Amino acid sequence: MAFIRAYLRASTDDQDATRAREDLERFATERGLKVAAWYTENESGAKLDRPELFRLIEDAHAGDVLLVEQVDRLSRLTTEDWEALKLKLNGKRLRVVALDLPTSWMGAEATRDEATQAMLDAVNRMLLDMLAVVARKDYTDRRRRQAQGITKAQQAGLYRGRRADAGRHAAIAEMLDKGISWSSICTATGASRSTIKRVVDGRKAAATA
Repeated sequence: MAFIRAYLRASTDDQDATRAREDLERFATERGLKVAAWYTENESGAKLDRPELFRLIEDAHAGDVLLVEQVDRLSRLTTEDWEALKLKLNGKRLRVVALDLPTSWMGAEATRDEATQAMLDAVNRMLLDMLAVVARKDYTDRRRRQAQGITKAQQAGLYRGRRADAGRHAAIAEMLDKGISWSSICTATGASRSTIKRVVDGRKAAATA
């Protein structure tokens, strides 16, 4: 039986990265499978450097399944970064199973004869590549539209940027002063490591101003 490792991701701190957990659990249960490990983070899918994703890859053994809700939870990467990620996945012989890619679902089931499995793997690699391209295009299109909207709002004097969560930033700063680890701060506040880094960088900038 395949060892299922589920990956949950949301792009920003104010989004719920665990939103799809119930759907992934249902998918596994319907097939008589159990998710053995969960990996959750709030990081952009356009970034290759994602700590929890790479922890999953590091933990994985040959033949394990990487289960995601959609391919775009795994990648909104550039072509170069997507190829780099695939090298990591292939190096561990991880099978990607995505709820929005039905042909991948068989990857969570018992291993078939070598020829059949090789054919299924080849088809899924092709479809994964296609969906990864679509996810990247959707990301760049949304970023372009967002930039256009901000430009128009700035011209109309309506845009002043996104306000930081001052309360959470203050709590993070206090924990840092007490020597609490970044991992513990993430758990306690729900902030990502990138948010903690922004707090650290902001304090450094203020100290040197």
